Amino acid sequence: MKDTCNAAAQTLTEVLAKFATAGTVAGIEPFGSGHIHDTYWVKTAESTSPDYLLQRVNHHVFKDVPALMENILLVTAHLRNKLAATPEANPAEEVLTLLPTRQNQAFYQDGDGNFWRMFLFLQNTRSYDLVETEQQAFEGGRAFGRFQALLVDLEPGLLHETIPHFHNLQSRLRLFDLALVHNHEGRAQETAAEIAFVQERAETMLGILTLGQEGKLPLRVTHNDTKFNNVLLNAQDLAQCVIDLDTVMPGYVAYDFGDAIRTTVNAAPEDEEDLAKIQVNLPLFEAFTKGYLQEAGTFLTEKEIESLTMGVTLLPFIMGLRFLTDYLGGDTYYKIKHPGHNLQRARAQFRLVQLLEEKQEHLGAIIQKTAQNCRLTAQGQS
Repeated sequence: MKDTCNAAAQTLTEVLAKFATAGTVAGIEPFGSGHIHDTYWVKTAESTSPDYLLQRVNHHVFKDVPALMENILLVTAHLRNKLAATPEANPAEEVLTLLPTRQNQAFYQDGDGNFWRMFLFLQNTRSYDLVETEQQAFEGGRAFGRFQALLVDLEPGLLHETIPHFHNLQSRLRLFDLALVHNHEGRAQETAAEIAFVQERAETMLGILTLGQEGKLPLRVTHNDTKFNNVLLNAQDLAQCVIDLDTVMPGYVAYDFGDAIRTTVNAAPEDEEDLAKIQVNLPLFEAFTKGYLQEAGTFLTEKEIESLTMGVTLLPFIMGLRFLTDYLGGDTYYKIKHPGHNLQRARAQFRLVQLLEEKQEHLGAIIQKTAQNCRLTAQGQS
């Protein structure tokens, strides 16, 4: 075990040497709660030198890492340029900064085929896996709404599709059907209720995709992974920076809104085992919606605003479907902490879908009222 730890430390040290860092490394430790990449906080000894985040990119999930990194360079440059022209903005603090390699590349590929990248570490920031206050919810909504608004003039077609058909429900359902056929270790037999849950709702949940295919919803540059912990807040719990840009690509705004709501209004973790603890916090929903529409309401079409309600149930449904598909296929995508972890995650997401379905009409009314208020406020300021 000691030899394994020493080998891992040596690998990290060798990788660090490939990047144009400043200062003396004082420590390297695992960082964050992400499911996909391996992330390390690189601390430096000197107060004049920044700390860094080093990541080994999961190239089994993101099969074209160079294309992914091109997206990140394009998006961060666009955000930085837009903020530079905005009074009181601070691009260095509000946009992720990639650190180049000593060969001036955006990433380093080691001899084993692993891809590595580094970001400047944003000091005095925090993220939350669970939303604790309405202020936090509002700031999360404001952060993602502003992110979309700043990118509204970036042509979606310039971005690579880093995970093809990521939120495409038709594609997800096809993968689900394949996993059912594969039926790893006979797992379909123990998940009959979850399989029926998916099949009962599959057609209804295709609404956003259908509207998009009919040209009634425009493609935008969207984040596509708007978990609340992908917003960094400052010491005053004000939104500072949207992070985890791996899935920024063309999409529909309702995807971002729905995924953010999924992790904002539920007080329980996304893998909560006790389904009775899963609830929908309406004040948090209202606060997030207000923050989001305050920023994004200026460019959204009426049809996009209507679609937000559909996104609220669609995204936890898709996440539950993805967890269930991975479980049926043998747990090959998500990191798991124990056997059955993906099934536990799927059950938690499906319970959230049920609760959101029960409140869907009320949630839609909140969205419409908030959008109207934001429009009136904007008209009063013009």
